Amino acid sequence: MRRFLLPAAAAVIAAASTAGLAGAGADRDHPRHRDHGRAYEIGLWGDVPYSDVQTAEGVPNLVADMNRHRLAFTVHDGDIKAEGSRCDDAVYAQFERYLNALEAPALYTPGDNEWTDCDRPAAGGYDSEERLDHIRAELFDTPYSFGERRIRPEVQAPPYVENRRWQRGRVTYATLHVVGSDDNLGDVAPDPAEQAPRSAATIRWLRETFAAAKRRRSAGVLLTTQANPGFDLSDPTRAPTRDPRTLAPAGADGGGFVSFLSALREETIAYGKPVVLVHGDSHYFRVDKPLQDAAGYRIQNLTRLETPGNNAQTANNDVQWVRVGVDPSEPEVFAFHQEVVEANLPPAYQP
Repeated sequence: MRRFLLPAAAAVIAAASTAGLAGAGADRDHPRHRDHGRAYEIGLWGDVPYSDVQTAEGVPNLVADMNRHRLAFTVHDGDIKAEGSRCDDAVYAQFERYLNALEAPALYTPGDNEWTDCDRPAAGGYDSEERLDHIRAELFDTPYSFGERRIRPEVQAPPYVENRRWQRGRVTYATLHVVGSDDNLGDVAPDPAEQAPRSAATIRWLRETFAAAKRRRSAGVLLTTQANPGFDLSDPTRAPTRDPRTLAPAGADGGGFVSFLSALREETIAYGKPVVLVHGDSHYFRVDKPLQDAAGYRIQNLTRLETPGNNAQTANNDVQWVRVGVDPSEPEVFAFHQEVVEANLPPAYQP
């Protein structure tokens, strides 16, 4: 296992929020997880597996690598299959087995590949909302996390049970159901009737998370979504570019992210402490500060972390993860470390 530590100025970030309940999200099997002053580590991953080789080798290698660390918990930020592969029930069952193979508590937020894209012929021609209902019924049917050790996070009211929030020490965490393909407005079959109420519920969850963080005087907030919402004119990788001051999309699409980005910007500025937004979607590992305010100034207390993901479906090269050190006593709270699973490297790069 090779570890790459990002420089502190570029790799450190913080976030805080609260579960609203004093015991929500505590790992009851490990009292040390309730220690508000102790540093700990978490694992972040997503956009895998995309192929048979990643299913058979890449993800098991990655899970084994994460299990070698004493992680407080892990989060997968969505896309558990390739957009053009079938959305059969077995895919979700296999992914649940991966999550439960993790020793630490495991959280997950859905991606577009496993529901909004399922109406494509290559994906089986499923009804997208039926696949979302299946995900909620099979993967979010209990109030607990996955993993060998489990926590009980807060859960948003049905049907939006995929949105979760938990507290670890003086930091608050939440998952937010925001997906690629313009949050279900830019896919093969756009569905504003589905998107509008889900987006409204997600934004409520976002605002409630910041309110809880303020009440508990959390040191920082870490939020996880699937979608890369396209923050500014320099990042056209997954969403239409948009004017960073108005957040309006430069093209005809991209409207599904405007309300979310506006709420994120407003809450982050008002919070005034480090906030991190974790997402996947673009399959490109990076840590940066992409969000600007209405005057064009960069919002320095928000950091974006994009997890690595599938690069070539015939290989395991980018089936990797990010280890995050969390220390509420530090001003930045979070330090990001790229973890390279050597077993997933191409032969030419094997040590």
